[in-house]
Amino acid sequence: MKKPYYGEETKKALKNFPFSVHQTRMEFVLAMVKIKKAAAVANYRAGNLSKEIQKAITKACDEILKSEQENQFPISNLQGGAGTAIHMNVNEVIAHLATLILKNKIKVHPNNHVNQSQSTNDVNPSALKIAVFYLLENLDYKLSSLVKSLQAKAQEFKNINKLGRTHLQDAVPTTLGAEFLAYADNLKRHQSQIKNAEDLCRVLNLGGTAIGNSINASPSYIKEVYKELNKITGGKFYKAGNLMAKTSSQNDFLIISQMITALGVDLSKIANDLRLMASGPKGGIGEIILPELQKGSSIMPGKVNPVMPETVNQLYYLISGNNLSIEKAAEGAQMELGVMLPIIADKLIESIKLTAEVIGQFDKLCVRGIKADKEKCKFHLENSTAYATLLVPRLGYDLVSEIVRKAVSTNQTLRDIVVGEKYLKESEFDRIVNAL
Repeated sequence: MKKPYYGEETKKALKNFPFSVHQTRMEFVLAMVKIKKAAAVANYRAGNLSKEIQKAITKACDEILKSEQENQFPISNLQGGAGTAIHMNVNEVIAHLATLILKNKIKVHPNNHVNQSQSTNDVNPSALKIAVFYLLENLDYKLSSLVKSLQAKAQEFKNINKLGRTHLQDAVPTTLGAEFLAYADNLKRHQSQIKNAEDLCRVLNLGGTAIGNSINASPSYIKEVYKELNKITGGKFYKAGNLMAKTSSQNDFLIISQMITALGVDLSKIANDLRLMASGPKGGIGEIILPELQKGSSIMPGKVNPVMPETVNQLYYLISGNNLSIEKAAEGAQMELGVMLPIIADKLIESIKLTAEVIGQFDKLCVRGIKADKEKCKFHLENSTAYATLLVPRLGYDLVSEIVRKAVSTNQTLRDIVVGEKYLKESEFDRIVNAL
């Protein structure tokens, strides 16, 4: 490991929080570094920092952003103090690097210089919003690709008639294409929700310092820090109208988490449907064929399992658990501060990253390779009671009910009974049931 650049506060945190969980997410750390870079420039323009120290801090931030240096940020994601531990870790590493850049001629201080005009309580929530904003952009890209793949399958399967089911029972006829188009449209709705979540991320409490009333942060600094931050990030972040409101509440993060969870619900439902439709190959529904990705069993030869849909299901279970953690942590705020930010940051970043990653694999390794078993679709439809509802306008509810009961008890098709007992000519039967 490279010699640590961090100082005493980081060492104390390592002693206090020696937990067997992963380190604070680098997306969060790097967003914090971008804020530090913007703050250094803003403080120089506001007259709080010398040009020499500002340039050294800026260069130190650039070095971290370029090489990440993950080993310099070892703090556990589980930490008290609203994230003061990781915030001081970042301050100390930047200060050390800046001092080295100045060849020790000036000692850059983590609080007096790097943290000038800032607090953990405005830096950390703002950093999390910046990190989440760009993670959401990637999620939107992956989701858009999946929607297009489902739309392509809808077009491919548009003329394949099949049995529609409610309560897992025979319902009415539909097409395989219509089912896939419904999947695509349901997921497409979530793209607008992602845009709404991105808008929530644009509103920061940076400049609010400790409790949102901007103590030790001048108006000129606040103006300049947003100007510089947007230059660095390429984003359009802006100051909240009420800094205290955004400092005391973590509800924006909860809303974003709930949006991700809602997306997970629809993804998992689609995965469940694909598992059911692909069940078999001989003893199940078998209306679609999923790509074979790996051996399905260590003992049963030739078995193929729906591993990607099952992964999507488990993704939902994970992010729904994360959402509950975020909900509890957001509720755990007291007075002027949302003190449980570290666990919110960890779980929210995990949920968004994993959702994007799983969607990408689900799209590439599963959805694009789905094939239809046309004969199986036709078989299930013809041997079901699905045509019953279509026959009601012509034959009446009561008569069709009798025909259905007879078909089930005698193992005949509706076609056999309706045509065989001359309720309708076969040509008329076909005209009715093919009117999808």
